[in-house]
Amino acid sequence: MNKPVLPVSSLSLKLPKADRSIETYRLAASRTFPAKLEGTLNRVAFSAAHVVADPLAALDPWLTAAIDWDRTIAFREHIWDLGLGVAEAMDTAQRGMGLDWPTSLELIQRSVKAAKARGNALVFSGAGTDHLAPEDAKTIDDVIRAYEKQIAAVEKAGGRIILMASRALAKIGRNADDYTKVYERVLSQVREPVIIHWLGDMFDPALANYWGTPSLDEAMDVAVGVINANAPKVDGVKVSLLDKQREIDMRRRLDRNVKMYTGDDFIYAELIAGDSEGFSHALLGIFDAIAPAASYALSRLAAGDDAGFHDVLGPTVPLSRHIFQAPTRFYKTGIVFMAYLNGHQDHFTMVGGQESTRSTLHLAELFCLADKAGLLANPELATQRMKAVLATRGIES
Repeated sequence: MNKPVLPVSSLSLKLPKADRSIETYRLAASRTFPAKLEGTLNRVAFSAAHVVADPLAALDPWLTAAIDWDRTIAFREHIWDLGLGVAEAMDTAQRGMGLDWPTSLELIQRSVKAAKARGNALVFSGAGTDHLAPEDAKTIDDVIRAYEKQIAAVEKAGGRIILMASRALAKIGRNADDYTKVYERVLSQVREPVIIHWLGDMFDPALANYWGTPSLDEAMDVAVGVINANAPKVDGVKVSLLDKQREIDMRRRLDRNVKMYTGDDFIYAELIAGDSEGFSHALLGIFDAIAPAASYALSRLAAGDDAGFHDVLGPTVPLSRHIFQAPTRFYKTGIVFMAYLNGHQDHFTMVGGQESTRSTLHLAELFCLADKAGLLANPELATQRMKAVLATRGIES
């Protein structure tokens, strides 16, 4: 496993540099990873999965989302084959950033149906308030009713809940009491324990001052208080603050029956490995792009091969940091570009036209980092597709 299968100099292409020069880049030796999970896992690991847009739909992509349902579900089958769970209809799928609630619900329904057809493959789905425009939320009860509507729809479909952060609540919630009221009312009604998602404003600027305060220390106190007071209703919490120490501190404060799911796409390997006082499970957008490597690394960790875990997952971190660099909300472009390079879709088209949110230089560096980490499943195909994208931007190989 993970033996080089290509000579180092077998493939090359021309890539742009920041000084506007063009360099010849030679691909590194490839690594191969199993297409299905080998062994077992001792961490719960979700991939927040993207959707595949339909590039031939006769509509304006900035205004209407068109989904290639067959390819979208096929990608989820790929994730499940690797032993990972699917975190459905999250911001990775451009939820609230091109993908509206009706389309998100259809995505959830299709994904849950596909999971059940496999014998209940692991899938949790996002329930939030995004059908309620923040400016239309006048009271805390409006936010509660919005959550209740989406939770009921997901549960009717047979799905488990990821309780997403609410832009409407961020707009009108004034203090810890407002947040506590919303979460306690909502949690009291769910059928099964949920995953609470605390999404930082680096991912969505509309979520600034979440939990009713600009102080992250105070926000942490509020969040931990709500979660621990309702622990029987909480499977776990996903923290997306890109702050390793805050995640570790929160993990150590949680009720012992509540899991921590790392959402830190900058330093996930260390957080998943853990320390003498505990570890994080995973619910990560980057696991969409690196699923085969993540699956294999996690299987090595479960087998007691810590060195093997870090050998595989460690080299993926520079790629993830690049994909999630500021403005972090544009990370979805890199996720979909990786899916295109690796043959999971035949085009580089995104919901909302967001293939345009990253520069040519960004995509070129992404290609190099993916290559160095051994993440190009078929280097010949990836090179051909990279050349095709570059040609549309004036760079001929």
